Amino acid sequence: MSTENKSFFGVMKSYNKTFWIASGMELFERWAWYGLFAVLALYLTGSTDEGGLGFTHTEKGQIMGIVTAILYLLPMITGVIADKIGYKRSLIIAYILLITGYYFMGEVSSYTSVFLVFLWVAVGAAMFKPVASAIITKNTDKSNSTLGFGIFYMMVNIGGFVGPFMSSTLRTQYGWKIIFLQAAIVIGINLVILLLFYKEKDRVKSTETMVEAILSAFKNIIEAVKDSRLSVLLVIMVGFWTMFNQLFYTLPTFIEDWVNTKALHDSIASVSPWIASAMSGGGDSVNPEMLINLDAGSIILFQLLVSYFVLKMRHVSAMITGFVIASIGIGITFYTGNGFYTILGIMIFAIGEMMTNPTFSSFIALISPKGKEALYMGTYFLPIFLGNFLTTFISGNLYQAWSDKITLLQTEMSTRGIEMPEITKEFTKNDYFASASEKLGMTQVEMTQMVWDTYNPNKIWYVIVAIGIVTILALAIYDRMVIRPKEANGN
Repeated sequence: MSTENKSFFGVMKSYNKTFWIASGMELFERWAWYGLFAVLALYLTGSTDEGGLGFTHTEKGQIMGIVTAILYLLPMITGVIADKIGYKRSLIIAYILLITGYYFMGEVSSYTSVFLVFLWVAVGAAMFKPVASAIITKNTDKSNSTLGFGIFYMMVNIGGFVGPFMSSTLRTQYGWKIIFLQAAIVIGINLVILLLFYKEKDRVKSTETMVEAILSAFKNIIEAVKDSRLSVLLVIMVGFWTMFNQLFYTLPTFIEDWVNTKALHDSIASVSPWIASAMSGGGDSVNPEMLINLDAGSIILFQLLVSYFVLKMRHVSAMITGFVIASIGIGITFYTGNGFYTILGIMIFAIGEMMTNPTFSSFIALISPKGKEALYMGTYFLPIFLGNFLTTFISGNLYQAWSDKITLLQTEMSTRGIEMPEITKEFTKNDYFASASEKLGMTQVEMTQMVWDTYNPNKIWYVIVAIGIVTILALAIYDRMVIRPKEANGN
């Protein structure tokens, strides 16, 4: 039965038990990942007297960008391993790596050790990612795959909402280490679900050795990307992911540096004290991760509706529209230090994200050959790999030079000829802000506004939005020159 002849509830009833188990495991894996990742930038750059590691933004960008880029490159290999050894065995390995990796991340503090342990976590996540997507692919068909990946993406965002929400409250009340313990426990729950409920069926077995399978995988990927419909789209999607990553890499620290979240908290509290308390983790200012979490919250509420609407659109048309909306949203979040505009921008961005990402997943799924689902879904991760690598420089080097509050304040103090101690474990970032505030004769709010007015740290939005505009133009040209001619020829 075609999609056009099925009602929304008819499509929903078409999904089997394995589809829902995989979607549930995705929810818990994303809970653990985003419970950490949504606050990781704050943890890495946070003042050491508050339990943070005190790293520079350049170091933060390298840890988050390079390691996460590697994570998204590995599925080309881990997808093959999963096809070879089986999905259940691959998931067991993934969960063991994740449980141990998350725990030890909370036990190390040097740049090198944090980088290496986070890489350990990334290997575990890379074992999980292509398997989860492949299970969804194997349990959907052309009539329900777009909505199926919409449901899957909704589960991603339920986990992506619950994780940061829990982390926001936990870190406010118990400190940073509980965040890493939370992630390890949640992955433990996934391991129990896997062992008790998941049954693997219809696995296509091969006589190839592992080495032969990996070599064959690279040959197949090379062959797959010869299809211009796929290869050009993969390149264009680098722009989307570079822009999307700013939500987690750059925006949390931008909010921490420049948005007066105490004023935002007080405004929300005047309407709903409960909501203000939830968004502040019980404190007196809104935690940045709770603002970021509005993205996931919006997707939970509206993903199914948007996905059902997108069913009636061409894939590329839906993605172009999504890019336009996402670019507008991300631009608003960085344009001003007003918290209400931050909220508006994030929610607008979420609409664009809902239209774009599941549609792209569905496109890859539809061209995946039988028995190679995990491998071909692995190509989905190529633009995410490059997007994360490029984000290393935007969130790291560029933010450090243009928008880092401590860097700009140091420049201002030097320009004024005011001597200040170097930041160390004994003289923390918070100590520096307090001392500078005292020497300038300003409150910290006034000092922040002075630095904002002098150095315009929000100018980073020009670069971020420019990436979105280039992506939109490239996708429109791609549609006209590649996709529409193929559609006209019946391909």
